[in-house]
Amino acid sequence: MKISQKGLYALQAMMTLARRHEQGAIKIRDIAAESDLPEKFLELILLELKNARIVDSVRGARGGYQLRRAPSEIPLSDIIRLVDGPLAPMGDAEQLRGMIAKDADHRALYEVFLAVRDAAAKILENTTVADLISGGKSRKGSGAKSGAAATKRKATGA
Repeated sequence: MKISQKGLYALQAMMTLARRHEQGAIKIRDIAAESDLPEKFLELILLELKNARIVDSVRGARGGYQLRRAPSEIPLSDIIRLVDGPLAPMGDAEQLRGMIAKDADHRALYEVFLAVRDAAAKILENTTVADLISGGKSRKGSGAKSGAAATKRKATGA
């Protein structure tokens, strides 16, 4: 798994929105300045996050962007999957499982890749944007994440 520059920018922007979550909508230029991100690139990232229903946009003089949910309800895995795709070094979990089943000569290799993907996914699914801004102190341990979103992610193998 590799996080792109775009993925890093998305995470940084989400941290800024989380820090100012109680303040309502924040203008793109303020997010860009606070996060030290290029404003034009940030516009595209925020539009993608809006289309994925992670952030909302507000029009008007007091407009801007704000988180759609509480920072504690947004796992890093949602953002990374949106921007950078699957959390696996090769394809997604289902593809890896298929390779394990079909390629006996390389099964051990694909099993390692799947284990890496599973470990990364577990950490990213159990770490929220709120954890980042609190210094990671409230990060959930190895416990499973509850809720429909986590069940959906597990069902899709992403």
